[in-house]
Amino acid sequence: MISVKSRWNSLRRPLATMALCGMVAMSVQGCVGLLLGGAVVGGFAATDRRTLGAQADDKTIALKGEARLPGVVGEPSHINITSFNRRVLLTGEVRDEAAKAAAEKETKAIEGVHSVLNELTIAEPSSFGQRSNDTYITSKVKASLLDAKDVFGNSVKVVTERGVVYLMGKATEREAKRAAEIAAGVAGVLKVVKVFEYLTEDELTQLSSAPKQ
Repeated sequence: MISVKSRWNSLRRPLATMALCGMVAMSVQGCVGLLLGGAVVGGFAATDRRTLGAQADDKTIALKGEARLPGVVGEPSHINITSFNRRVLLTGEVRDEAAKAAAEKETKAIEGVHSVLNELTIAEPSSFGQRSNDTYITSKVKASLLDAKDVFGNSVKVVTERGVVYLMGKATEREAKRAAEIAAGVAGVLKVVKVFEYLTEDELTQLSSAPKQ
């Protein structure tokens, strides 16, 4: 008769081998995921018309703004701070003109900020439903821009607040006009505001061929 102990010893090595293979497979899968993720992120970075330095600055500016502005404007308020190539767009709602001015002043004081477009409105903070709808509109506009053959969708930043769509980025007059037309055609969009940094066609050609810095 075979003892339980001897049977366990006979099974232990195959089980250990299977476990090791599973761990290796998971590790390989994880590596593949990281590589694919890096490729995706790298792809978007490569198609962004900002320099790598400007992209990093924009993230820092947004983080600093998100940390500082609530303490400056007080409640009730809802503020979005979007930075593109160090040009900042403020959207959302604040309680009064004093809070609106304070938000702009504090944003201009953030290191690296070149300019501020203050689109804050004097109103109660938007509802969860309104913000969800804005998120949906943003996704639809982005998808429409990416589907278009005559606009480089990845180069356009889309921000939506209460149905008003703001388009940011570095673009030619031709691209900006076409992007605005596409955004205006999306259901639910009430208005389109162009906040582009304009390029000439020659500048666009040079920018497209220049290495990232």
